[in-house]
Amino acid sequence: MSPKMYLSHCMEEIITHEEKTFSGINYEQKILRNREFVQCTFVNCDFTKSDLQGNTFEDCSFKQCNFTMTEVSDTGFRNATFISCKLLGIDFSRCNTFAFSMSFSDSYLDFSVFYSMKLKKTLFERCSVKEVDFSNADLSGSVFKDCDLQLANFSGANLEKADLRTARNFSIDPSDSKIKNAKFSVMNLEGLLDRHKIIIDYNI
Repeated sequence: MSPKMYLSHCMEEIITHEEKTFSGINYEQKILRNREFVQCTFVNCDFTKSDLQGNTFEDCSFKQCNFTMTEVSDTGFRNATFISCKLLGIDFSRCNTFAFSMSFSDSYLDFSVFYSMKLKKTLFERCSVKEVDFSNADLSGSVFKDCDLQLANFSGANLEKADLRTARNFSIDPSDSKIKNAKFSVMNLEGLLDRHKIIIDYNI
């Protein structure tokens, strides 16, 4: 980008939306720039393969929205709530990390990436979290309530004080992750031992 084009880009006016509801809008494969959304609600909106680079969503909620393969480089999500959404194949590690905060319920996050992100006390409730990359992420104090963690990668992750008592299908190597004071159920302990080829017999 030339200096002139860069200056022009920086001088573009940022449009702010506050306390608005956006319902049934199709943003599929569209480019959205220079937008700031504060305390807004998005219902049944389609962001499939859309480009949200550089936008900010603060105290916003998303309900029944589709974010499949959405581009979120330098996008700000601050206290964002996702309910019954599809967030498939998204690289959240490219987001703006300033005050980054999310919660998820009844949503699909399969194949998404949270590599090395700070996700302290994040709530994942009744979610499909299959093959998600949490490697080197800080998940301390997070809750995975009734979540399917099949093939999720927790290599090098901090899971101290995390709650996985009702999580299932996870595979976590205690020698490769921090799990001090993390909570597990006796019924899912095999997820901590399968890498070591230890067999648990519940019939004795």
